[in-house]
Amino acid sequence: MNRTLFPLFCLFFAALLSFDSSAQKRPLVVFVTGDHEYSGEQTLPLIAAELEKNYGFRTKVLKAYPDHNAEKNIPGLEALQEADLAVFYLRWRQLPKDQLDQIEKYLKSGKPVMGFRTTTHAFNFPKGHESESWNAFGEFALNAPPGWGGKANHTHYGHESSTDVTIIPEAAKNPILTGVAPAFHAKSWLYQVQPSYPVKGSTWLLMGKPVNPNTTKAYDNPVAWTGKNSFGGKVFMTTLGHPEDFQIESFQRLVINAIHWELGLKVPKKWKGKIDINVPYRQ
Repeated sequence: MNRTLFPLFCLFFAALLSFDSSAQKRPLVVFVTGDHEYSGEQTLPLIAAELEKNYGFRTKVLKAYPDHNAEKNIPGLEALQEADLAVFYLRWRQLPKDQLDQIEKYLKSGKPVMGFRTTTHAFNFPKGHESESWNAFGEFALNAPPGWGGKANHTHYGHESSTDVTIIPEAAKNPILTGVAPAFHAKSWLYQVQPSYPVKGSTWLLMGKPVNPNTTKAYDNPVAWTGKNSFGGKVFMTTLGHPEDFQIESFQRLVINAIHWELGLKVPKKWKGKIDINVPYRQ
């Protein structure tokens, strides 16, 4: 090699190594999506893009294949092996064992987990199926009810209803709630998780009050909480997640804050501004 070019080559190689090392140090958030109803495979990529653009994260978004209604295939779950945080927005999947194994490995690592709305009933295997225990994913991974209905009476108050959300006073100083309005209105119809959930030891952050419920027996329920799951991993779970919720700046900030908290990072003091999210509801 020409002696005059050798120093330049060394500088270029060192810069390349430095860039690669820097990239590897950035946290990797893997989003796992597949729901029939709430367009999670469209809203979460916009959150991922915001994390990459303004907060220095690496992200990867996995989607049900060939579309959101495909219940038995989410390609690329091996990405969880390198993930620092796994974010789930699932509904009634029946994934094959090799794909479930990837999720199980991640959970058993004790790394943090985040879930949205229908992830309380992420899986729906028939009775007697070898993977039936995965129907309780909401409970063992996210401190939520173990699937829809059942003994926990996990249900909602009708598609014509919505939810008034308020910060629980005892949680007001929680860093996840930095910049979140004390009260806001969400399109999501309220999920009933009480009286048995979130599991004991969880920290409630936001309370939901049903608006125009379909029953006179409706009552308030928590809509966001944190805790430790069955594997010792940090949990952030919210039963909100209608695509119109993602248009609400306070909800956007809640999600960005929670991702930082899950990874043991300081919640950003300065908000980068409202994210442009305009995704349709499918039903």
